[in-house]
Amino acid sequence: MKILFINGSPNKNGNTVNLTKKFLKDKEYETLHLVDYKIYSYGQSFDDDQFDEVVNKMSEADMIVLGSPLYWHSMSGAVRNMIDCFYQHVDESLLKGKDFYFVFQGYAPTKQQEEAGEYTMKRFASLYGMNYKGMITK
Repeated sequence: MKILFINGSPNKNGNTVNLTKKFLKDKEYETLHLVDYKIYSYGQSFDDDQFDEVVNKMSEADMIVLGSPLYWHSMSGAVRNMIDCFYQHVDESLLKGKDFYFVFQGYAPTKQQEEAGEYTMKRFASLYGMNYKGMITK
């Protein structure tokens, strides 16, 4: 099984990565750090945009783990931007059947913040045919 972890934190060795390591203990996986990719805002079009590279990596995986720290009461901007770019750009069947987990961590997130994050990820997974397996929190 090919597992892809997408780190939505600018910190490559921070709490999001550490929580994911615990979750994926004893499993082999590839890590993609969103901060290493240029993904422009939805609606912008530049030749050096790397959104398609990220999507291709996702399409090659059997299981996708998307991680985000809790910033300003929600997921990181990098994660939100990546999800926004899917709209009207990615075929809805491309990720069909893939298992999808959301790692969401932050200092004392409220119930409402966790519910909002989980709602967004369930909806995202549903729209692209992925099997939402749950949210992992600290």
